[in-house]
Amino acid sequence: MSKITRSTLLEKKKQGVPITVLTAYDYTFAKLLSSFGIDVLLVGDSMGMVMYGHRDTLPVTLTEMVEHTEAVRRGAGDAFVVSDMPFLSYQINEEEAVRNAGELLRHGAEAVKLEGGTSICPTIRRMVSAGIPVMGHLGLTPQAIHQLGGYKVQGKSEESAKTLLEDAKALENAGCFSIVLECMPAKLAETITKTIAIPTVGIGAGNACDGQVLVLQDCLGLTTDIHPKFVKNFGNVRVEVEKAVRQYIEEVKTRTFPDAEHSY
Repeated sequence: MSKITRSTLLEKKKQGVPITVLTAYDYTFAKLLSSFGIDVLLVGDSMGMVMYGHRDTLPVTLTEMVEHTEAVRRGAGDAFVVSDMPFLSYQINEEEAVRNAGELLRHGAEAVKLEGGTSICPTIRRMVSAGIPVMGHLGLTPQAIHQLGGYKVQGKSEESAKTLLEDAKALENAGCFSIVLECMPAKLAETITKTIAIPTVGIGAGNACDGQVLVLQDCLGLTTDIHPKFVKNFGNVRVEVEKAVRQYIEEVKTRTFPDAEHSY
């Protein structure tokens, strides 16, 4: 596989070739996913929940994002690396937003992702003018979870759907190279995808988007506490992990491991 770039993703949209995206938070999985042919590795602030056990993404810090971005970049190979900008790393003022986004690029990200519509466009323009590629994020925006009143499907009313379509156009005009569409009616996501020239990446937004993203732990069947409707387990790695760990415990307790073959 040749190196994936923003141009690659745009070309995939033009050709109707779906874009594949999974989250990654460490070197080992980044290397595996890249070797399997994934297009984009998203260093998501979802790490706050799946890696650190937080209730939501809000506690994640820029320092944590930088550290995980560095680890993913080392294993990313030809995959394109996008890093989430964590809560309050870009909302305070444009200067701080550009500085923080630049920090993620310095540590291995090839683009940053941030949440919001028309109101965030001035910040996006500043980033793009500074040479920082930006991916947008519309619909259910987890960093605004308290404002939204929970994890709810967005764009169900005619008015809210119109707003999201206008937001998508605004993000494109501000310079975003792609937009994540999360938890919205499939028909609305399809309309947005057909209206804008940049790729859309769906999560809980139907199959008409230009690509799809899932949290890796959800894809592998490792998470058990939260299971949104849009999540599909493509494997049951948890069963294999349990099998291996239980066998390890048994062999250690019975002193059958390490045996002669595994000793010096």
